Order: sequence, then structure tokens, then C-alpha cells
Amino acid sequence: QLRLVESGGGSVQPGGSLTLACATVGVNFLLDEFSWYRQAPGKDRELVAQTFKEGTIKYADSVQGRFIASRNNYKNILMLQMNSLKPDDTGTYYCYTFRTNDYWGQGTQVTVVS
Repeated sequence: QLRLVESGGGSVQPGGSLTLACATVGVNFLLDEFSWYRQAPGKDRELVAQTFKEGTIKYADSVQGRFIASRNNYKNILMLQMNSLKPDDTGTYYCYTFRTNDYWGQGTQVTVVS
């Protein structure tokens, strides 16, 4: 059964860094494509980074130059390194993939506050 499990969230001051991880089970890691989304309180879920199987990564304008998404093809883990965090980065971060259906992880909370 396909599962996505995020970890690594926490509370950090503005300008700080966090690294999120998404462990995957039941995926074909080399063929599937994965994305990171986030949802702030009272707002719609938004795309943060999209990783394509050929290695291309696309970022939302709001995180371009600050966030780095990567894939560990040996451990079947996705990573999201988040630098220069801002209060607007606060939210629940989700890992996502699609294979006939939408698959979401349970999310991990990131809070950026002074």
C-alpha cells in the first residue's frame, strides 16, 4: 500500500532553517513524481516544490532561492531543505504523489515566529 510520511517540522525563528523529510512506501521511486505542498491557517493548500522523475525541480516563486527539494533514490526519501525562513512560511507541509489517485502524507507543522 502506498504511504507518504513526513517528518522534520518544528518551530524556528525568522531567518532559520529546517529540513523536512518524506519517507515513501509502496512507490516506484524512480518513475513516480512527487511534490511538496503547504497550507497556512485559513488559506488554500499551495504547491511549494515539484520534483520530476528526470530530475527537474520547479519551485513556487515565494520559495525560489530559499528552499531546496531533493530525492534520495537509494532510500526512497524526499527532502525539503528550507533556509531563510519567514513567518509567511508557517503552515502544515505535505508530501504528495499521484498514481491513479491522489496520495497525501499526514503533514508536518512548520512554525516561523520570533
